[in-house]
Amino acid sequence: MSDLLAIYGITACVVLAWTVVRLIRAPKDRALWSLCGLITGWTASFPFGRAADRQVGLLGTTPMESRLIEHSLVVIGVHGLICFYLYSALNGRQARKRAWQYGIPLAVTLAVLMAAALLTPGGVATRDHRVTSVAVFFVAADSYCVFGFSRAWVWNRRYARGAGPRLRRGLRLAAAGMIAIVAASVLFVVAVVLHWAGGSGVPKSLHTQGAAATTLGWFAAVFFLLPGVVIFLAGVTYPAAVMHVIALRLWWHHLRQYRRLGPLWTALHEQFPENSLSRIPVRPWRDALNPRAVHRRYYRRAIECRDGLVRISPYVTASDDAGIRTSQELSDGLRRALRARAAGLPASANAVPIAVPEDASLEADVRELVALSDALRTERPNGET
Repeated sequence: MSDLLAIYGITACVVLAWTVVRLIRAPKDRALWSLCGLITGWTASFPFGRAADRQVGLLGTTPMESRLIEHSLVVIGVHGLICFYLYSALNGRQARKRAWQYGIPLAVTLAVLMAAALLTPGGVATRDHRVTSVAVFFVAADSYCVFGFSRAWVWNRRYARGAGPRLRRGLRLAAAGMIAIVAASVLFVVAVVLHWAGGSGVPKSLHTQGAAATTLGWFAAVFFLLPGVVIFLAGVTYPAAVMHVIALRLWWHHLRQYRRLGPLWTALHEQFPENSLSRIPVRPWRDALNPRAVHRRYYRRAIECRDGLVRISPYVTASDDAGIRTSQELSDGLRRALRARAAGLPASANAVPIAVPEDASLEADVRELVALSDALRTERPNGET
């Protein structure tokens, strides 16, 4: 149980950080604000719930007040989930109107939670469902979770049909988490009612660990609620996580290609330093730490290499009458051409393209340049460089 709670807490914090970063980049995205409200509510509720489980208060509150804050944040977060789907599917005016309409059940639930918490006698355990006010408190919170996640699940399934493959997989994963959360909430309501009516409970040790007050409730928490929350959060972040993985792979590919172009760029830059596409960053230290700067440097190096080959091509033609086929043969010719230009020898009036790709894409062009650069890096057996 404690391990699952730790996984839940860590996952919620990670997803919250991811959501805040995206919100900074798109501060006017109301759907993202709603999703941030959901994750914030769940994350902020965690420490209050843990404190209430131990029958202590947090930040000067009593245990029951901590429980009230915990569940209030949870149900407000569920309302944020409802708003997320509303703002994703409807225009701004319609979404705001529906959000206010769905705010009525939320307000009623919060009023019931507050009244039940105020009516709970001091010293009563916050999970003692034999006390009517505590039982009403948990039934109200869990019932709203059933309502909110059931409604969100319906919208989720509807939107998944027309979504792209990546988004559809994320929505299906989130839907699986919603089903688990709804199942857990239903079982919680049943467990609370049974315990209030005098049903059998679990050993007292489970109460001190913050488990549900009946065996059924403990089963729902361990096998449905906590895994369901983790699966739901994984589904919410899945599309963006896949995009980041793809972006990371592209970044690593560009970094490797940039480094492999080094020998060719160095040789050409020594002959044609004026080809350099100079750009001095406003803040060099920030530019050096910026991951996106790798892409800029990659494209700039590829362009500079191609420009240098265009300018050295007359010397390659002048020094090599026969057609050059392999990258190693071309690298030998390029070495001779560089030496010829450095020695001040005249260039040929005719020039031929060097390392021409099979198609006109940039990637194909870079592959040819990289092959030439790799061959240029390798020293010839006779010692020629």
